[in-house]
Amino acid sequence: MNEITTLATLATVHFVALMSPGPDFALVVQNATRHGRQTGLYIALGLSCGILLHSIFSLTGVSYIVHKHPMLFSLLQISGGSYLLYLGFGAIHGVWNSVTQSTPIQEKTAESVILTNKRQAFSRGFTTNILNPKALVFFVSLMSSLVPAGMSLTGKGAALIILWGLSLIWFSFLAWALSTKRLQRRLHAIAIYIDGLCGAIFTLLGGTIVWQAISAF
Repeated sequence: MNEITTLATLATVHFVALMSPGPDFALVVQNATRHGRQTGLYIALGLSCGILLHSIFSLTGVSYIVHKHPMLFSLLQISGGSYLLYLGFGAIHGVWNSVTQSTPIQEKTAESVILTNKRQAFSRGFTTNILNPKALVFFVSLMSSLVPAGMSLTGKGAALIILWGLSLIWFSFLAWALSTKRLQRRLHAIAIYIDGLCGAIFTLLGGTIVWQAISAF
């Protein structure tokens, strides 16, 4: 398999994985819906930078070392799972407050730091991705199976650019599509349900990851 074919295969597999529902997808949907395009785009940038770092770690063998050391991997699982639980509980708490106080959820957006702080939006996207142990396992498997050890530095550099670029394009498109004026008017009416669903996804994934880590001890 030549390098062009390898890169094309890598891009295809990665793009299919990007479109699969998960914490990254849910994070963009939740925040682009509630806080608008700018916040969604900075979260997309944070997510794509997290993916870039995962890719670099996988190519250099750092992720493989972490994956093969149970204690290190369990610590990553607990950290990542706890962060997802934090996001989940925060979303569910916001929904609960909106219901009990009879306040439209979109009126609460001004209270959120992420709405007014680009750095916070980027940080949330980056942290959500880099602490996701499933992402670490995915990129270790992806790189070990599709990127040969003898691949040129140019080829490996192109692989990193492709993985980062596809991630940024996909998540930015998702943020843009969810923040058009027409769609925003419709989504605001069901924002509380979107928040509740995303909160449930974060909580379920985070709880599962933490449970798996604890069970491994």
